[in-house]
Amino acid sequence: MDLFSRSWTALRAAVAELSDEDFARPSGCTGWLVRDLVCHLVIDAQDVLITLVTPAEGEPTRDALTYWDITETPPTGDDPLDALTVRLAAAYGEPWLLKFHLDDVGSAAGRAAELADPGLRVGTRDQVLTAGDYLSAYVLEWTLHHLDLVAHLQAAAEPPAEGLARSREMLEKIAGSAFPASFTDKDALLVGTGRRAPTDAETTGLGELAAKLPLVLG
Repeated sequence: MDLFSRSWTALRAAVAELSDEDFARPSGCTGWLVRDLVCHLVIDAQDVLITLVTPAEGEPTRDALTYWDITETPPTGDDPLDALTVRLAAAYGEPWLLKFHLDDVGSAAGRAAELADPGLRVGTRDQVLTAGDYLSAYVLEWTLHHLDLVAHLQAAAEPPAEGLARSREMLEKIAGSAFPASFTDKDALLVGTGRRAPTDAETTGLGELAAKLPLVLG
């Protein structure tokens, strides 16, 4: 729960520091500018709020790792929901409006997470999880999108080290195999999720794991 808050706070702070010009730069998400990614974060924050006030009955059907649906096909930006995000982002017009909305809804999501009972069962995407597992899954979401946010912004702050380490650990458990020690946490996440292609040397070091990559989280 604490790592959720630290990761989310760091990501929102990075957005708050962006210049207006930064919003028109590409992000690490294929087909999305930084403004589109920030709009997606607003939607994510809304999802967190909705999920934490949607109690569910029955035993959990997913946990922090199995929450994700895994595919091998990286997004192209052509998905209808991805395209809708682009249109929504453009509708804001001014970057400060996006910043304001993310700060407003994002702060509320952060407070809701701090107040949530980790053992509470919540429903989302037709699945049941504990609130603790749901928020733990979002540590990976926030960390990956923080990397996406700063992908082409040299001066921007990167995700917290503890968030990178935990996200790498989660991705390794999802993959069923550890990344080589030569990989930094950041490189393991970027290569592991298809955000960049491995070098020839990295492919060799990955061994059998290379055949399982990328792990595209949906």
